[in-house]
Amino acid sequence: MGSPEEHLPEAIATFQKFMEGLDPKAPTTVLCHSDADGVAAGAIMYRALERLGFERLTALVTGKGENAYTPKTKRLTADTNPATLFVLDLGCKEEPVVSGVPTLFVDHHRPFGVPPEGVLISSYTWEPIPNASLLVWWLCREVTDVEDMDWVAAIGTLSDLGDKAPFDIVPAAKKKYKAKWLKEATTLVNAARRSSSGDAETALWAILKASHPREIVEGKSEEARKLQEYRAEAKAAFAEAKRAAPKFSGQVALVRIKSPCYVHPLVAQIWRTRLPKYIVIVANEGYIPGYVAFSVRTSADVNVLDFLGGIQVDVAEGYMGYGHDQASSGVIPVASWNELLRRLGFGEEVFAKEE
Repeated sequence: MGSPEEHLPEAIATFQKFMEGLDPKAPTTVLCHSDADGVAAGAIMYRALERLGFERLTALVTGKGENAYTPKTKRLTADTNPATLFVLDLGCKEEPVVSGVPTLFVDHHRPFGVPPEGVLISSYTWEPIPNASLLVWWLCREVTDVEDMDWVAAIGTLSDLGDKAPFDIVPAAKKKYKAKWLKEATTLVNAARRSSSGDAETALWAILKASHPREIVEGKSEEARKLQEYRAEAKAAFAEAKRAAPKFSGQVALVRIKSPCYVHPLVAQIWRTRLPKYIVIVANEGYIPGYVAFSVRTSADVNVLDFLGGIQVDVAEGYMGYGHDQASSGVIPVASWNELLRRLGFGEEVFAKEE
């Protein structure tokens, strides 16, 4: 434990050391998570590298139901032939994303190890814990001028930590750019991930083409206008998903929905506050064919990472149990999901159907 002020000097030194040995002419890939914090982190890092003279940059955002370690993401990342890789807001474990490639992980989730060629800068043990885009902004400003990306870090912070985030970036950005534009831009950036397309790359380029959050809100670029469409779709899907009611087994409250949109985390947040003594699991059976995507939230004194880690099921090419102590997720095959429900004590009336 310790404050960000205590930990940041060491983090900056680690970042500067990693950057020292890099060749700006070599292919370099930035891989980031698809939510607003991850996309903001990716945009800041991409712009910083660009300003440092990196000539062969590739930006990748995780797709629908993907993380850094799912086969499709690993394949797409390897296909960019990176000499250096930056992995942002996507966790870290002993397994490399691309074997043999020097990789910098910047993250705020619980780490599960570091690969042989990896360097991890994690704020997981800091108090309070800064989100990924804020951490990336703090690091990048030490090696190049990214002061104009402050609103991007603020969007990521608002998305992950909310209006009362314990960091100066939020009030400072509100004063400089107006709260209205920041809030609306945050919603729009997140809408890409929430849409049935899962097209968060559009959100990344909407940010990179803007110099003010207002430009995203007012649709100044083609990408920003696309975000409006995504928002409308996700809003309608959320309105429908909110109607679902929970079933109970022990300390677990299960809510089942069926939507191609990424709305299960939003539904989980609602039930988390309504059922503060329960572990809430919202299962989306319509997100990815053949799989169940689920979000786990709790307000109880329970570590959901430990809770999920204690349930042994074969996730095949899916995953579960990454994230935060009170907020986690998973995407696993239908058969694995039904086995998970069985182990949680639910009857077959709530099992997902294999289609």
